[in-house]
Amino acid sequence: MKPQNTFRFEYSYLNLPEKFFSFEYPEVFIKPEIVKINDKLCRDIGIAPENLLRIIDEIKSGNNDKKFFSQAYAGHQFGHFTMLGDGRAIILGEHILENGNRVDIQLKGSGRTAYSRNGDGKATLKAMLREYLISEAMYNFGISTSRSLAVFKTGENVYREQVNDGAVLLRLMKSHIRIGTFEYAANFCTKNVLKELSYYTIKRLYPELINEDNPILSLLRKFIQIQVNLVADWMRVGFIHGVMNTDNVALSGETFDYGPCAFMNYYNTSTVYSSIDHFGRYAYGNQPRIIKWNLARFAETLLPILHDDENIAIQLAQNEINEFDNLWESVYYEKMLKKIGFEAASPDLYFLIDDILKLMQKNYLDFTNTFFMLSDENAREIISNKNDELKEWVRIWENIITNKVGIDNAITVMQKNNPVLIPRNHIVEKALNEALTGNLELFENLLKKTLKPYYYEVETDDFMNPPDFDFETRYQTFCGT
Repeated sequence: MKPQNTFRFEYSYLNLPEKFFSFEYPEVFIKPEIVKINDKLCRDIGIAPENLLRIIDEIKSGNNDKKFFSQAYAGHQFGHFTMLGDGRAIILGEHILENGNRVDIQLKGSGRTAYSRNGDGKATLKAMLREYLISEAMYNFGISTSRSLAVFKTGENVYREQVNDGAVLLRLMKSHIRIGTFEYAANFCTKNVLKELSYYTIKRLYPELINEDNPILSLLRKFIQIQVNLVADWMRVGFIHGVMNTDNVALSGETFDYGPCAFMNYYNTSTVYSSIDHFGRYAYGNQPRIIKWNLARFAETLLPILHDDENIAIQLAQNEINEFDNLWESVYYEKMLKKIGFEAASPDLYFLIDDILKLMQKNYLDFTNTFFMLSDENAREIISNKNDELKEWVRIWENIITNKVGIDNAITVMQKNNPVLIPRNHIVEKALNEALTGNLELFENLLKKTLKPYYYEVETDDFMNPPDFDFETRYQTFCGT
């Protein structure tokens, strides 16, 4: 695709009733300064990276007729329903790709909107660089995610626990429609408006469903499948989203809103880093249960349009939610068994995953490194020599692998499914803190390493080491908003 001088914007979302959005305009930035541009992604979507700052200048100048807007939505935050909306984000438009698909281009941290409530609508440089780094790592893991086009400083201070450099993230997603959008429609709009939102979502994201006998039911079924696959992907790399509110669950199936997220080091199902998750609602091991709960909230919003008979509608929705547990078991174990060398999942192998995870938690083993070490004979010896229980698990696993698929084939599968490295929390923090002083060397190096997360090289060793126990027990993540 030949790079263009500007975005090719359309605004199909604005065909929905005005209750779903508010026209907004980014605040005038005092002295915008590009900190990081995703050159490859810019070119992939047909934008010349060198033109990005000029485009930002045009956006902030007010000298255009674009229809920038923020979205209205509601949501369950930590289980409690509330009215929300884009309090610090503005969609600049739907950029049309060469293949005809559209992606939202959004400014995050660009100032107050109609939904900001008591917030200033701004964001810190550290938080925006963090989202850039983690979202790009997730993309390179092969996990569906929003993407980061650029981070730039706004030239003004943002006040949180301390004075911070203000910054804005330029973000790309297939769509920012979320469960919370449907909760908003179901609670504050008419049945016809809810139906209009539903069919807009189907046509935009899943047009293959439009001719189904019951497209709304098909949307529910499709969305359940997509979210199961997404969260199972999180689990396989030890990712903890940290704030799985319904307003942070996208109908497109993309991971987004990387606030208090983190990657687990030492395996423990109760691991939680978020400073606002006081009771571990969104801990690593709770993520399957929470996504099921969120999907049930989505199903409830669709009841008025699933069927004219309320009882039938309830039964149709319940039938789909009832399929969650079996679907989760199948998808989760399929992904996890690949981490120990089995391309094809079978229920008689599930115990291998259950047992190794129990032993990892009992022995305080690193999640990422343990699976990586299993693919190397010498490293497996290190695991076996820790204690008799681990030695016995390795012996049983090696025997089954040898008889079922062969060790060489197993290693090939494992190397495709076990990241060599993750963005380690202590390294991420160091990289971000150095970036705040203007030194992006470690940030760029870590970003470069995540380009090939399944490929080992000697230079990767320093990025593979987990933090010490003291850091791990004290570490907290914050929304940064």
